[in-house]
Amino acid sequence: MLEQIRIVLVNTSHTGNIGSAARAMKTMGLGELWLVDPVNPVDEQALALSAGARDILEQSTTVATLAEAVADCGLVIGASARSRTLSWPMLDAREAGEKAIAEAPKHKVALVFGRERTGLSNDELQLCHFHVAIPANPDYSSLNLAMAVQTISYETRMAWLAQQQGPQAEQEQEYPLSQDLERFYAHLEETLLETGFIIKPHPGQVMTKLRRLFNRARPEDYELNILRGILTSIQNPGRKSNDNS
Repeated sequence: MLEQIRIVLVNTSHTGNIGSAARAMKTMGLGELWLVDPVNPVDEQALALSAGARDILEQSTTVATLAEAVADCGLVIGASARSRTLSWPMLDAREAGEKAIAEAPKHKVALVFGRERTGLSNDELQLCHFHVAIPANPDYSSLNLAMAVQTISYETRMAWLAQQQGPQAEQEQEYPLSQDLERFYAHLEETLLETGFIIKPHPGQVMTKLRRLFNRARPEDYELNILRGILTSIQNPGRKSNDNS
């Protein structure tokens, strides 16, 4: 199951932080690292600070956008502070680890960490099903990137160890991958534009709030297919009658 867990670092500024994050991953048994638009590629400083996790750096995958990094993932959890204009379903570090391990047998799981200074953008956070916040000391909450990766990776490993010691819960739900959800959101926006519910020059926050709604609800595969079918029937209202004729 740990092989199903992917650590994603977005637009990391310092290569040393990439190396330190790789070290943190390896100590907890995680090995899959994706880098989204890093400011600089992996270099000697990253290799030096990886302290034996060179293999993780050498096998890492670099892509241009977060959407590419999580496209084949069924669960995406993004590290975030709680103070956001539009709140999202929140987990603490322990809950994030437990949820990641519970869903790992079914699909890839991405644990996403943002820029050292500014974290993840709102658009990037909207690609996540849940946000995770580490409840650090409010008087000194300066947690660097590698520390954050270490904390979440530790909780993930602890959840995995707990599952090895007890009966595994039966997994029945099949959830869509991130790329399937993005196709649904594009289909939804297209339909709402066609019906006039939203106007392209002034979409407001409608799509953002709808993303929040569906991410919170987490429709299963068959439910998403139903929703796509409803949208298609709205776009092509005469199709059913034509099919029956």
